[in-house]
Amino acid sequence: MRRADGYYVQFLVNASNKVDTELTGKMVGLDVGIKEFYTDSNGHTEPNPKFYRTGSKRLKFRQRRVSRKKKGSTNRKKAINRLGRVHLKISRQREEHAKRMARCVIQSNDLVAYEDLRIKNLVKNHCLAKSINDAGWYQFRKWLEYFGVKFDKITVAVNPAYTSQECSNCGTLVKKSLSMRTHTCQCGFVLDRDWNAAINILKLALSTTGHVGTWVQDPNALGDSTSTLIGEILLKQVGSVNKESPWL
Repeated sequence: MRRADGYYVQFLVNASNKVDTELTGKMVGLDVGIKEFYTDSNGHTEPNPKFYRTGSKRLKFRQRRVSRKKKGSTNRKKAINRLGRVHLKISRQREEHAKRMARCVIQSNDLVAYEDLRIKNLVKNHCLAKSINDAGWYQFRKWLEYFGVKFDKITVAVNPAYTSQECSNCGTLVKKSLSMRTHTCQCGFVLDRDWNAAINILKLALSTTGHVGTWVQDPNALGDSTSTLIGEILLKQVGSVNKESPWL
């Protein structure tokens, strides 16, 4: 495989990738966003690093260098390579950030719930496409499900419909535009919009309306231990986990 900084070769080795871990007794729902990288059902947020936005000046500089070189010249090829290296760096920063965040979330919880988003459909909105791609939702979900298998934890994808609109306290639908950042319900419940959505996502996962993450293509990769773990968590821990969440 060729990249801007050279050639890469990958070797596939059949080896066990499981890591024995102890149960933490915790569950979490995640609502990914553009303003914040994610907000969880405990109200914790992770900032969005926006690597593409941060590197945009450097990209524009390199793009101008390319446009000024004569087409077909050696100098133009070098300028294109330097531009490609900047894009590659941003891509790797985004991937590494998603990987680090996903590993931390999985190791800290026994069950992680998130929205089953269709990224290809979302990026059709040209106003938000750049921000959505820069956020790295696709990479984040991929690593969540990878580490879920590795650490024998549960990842559950739920239907994203109405998770931002529904009140996590009483279930009433409260319609909001994207600019409305606070959830205010007629029942008197007021909460940050993304925090409210994260609680709803966790509720959906616990009501078994979601499905276990299936990024790993081999259905046998999950093993019997994960199935046992699902039963243990849903039956024994639902009443005691995340007590700081306002809906419990």
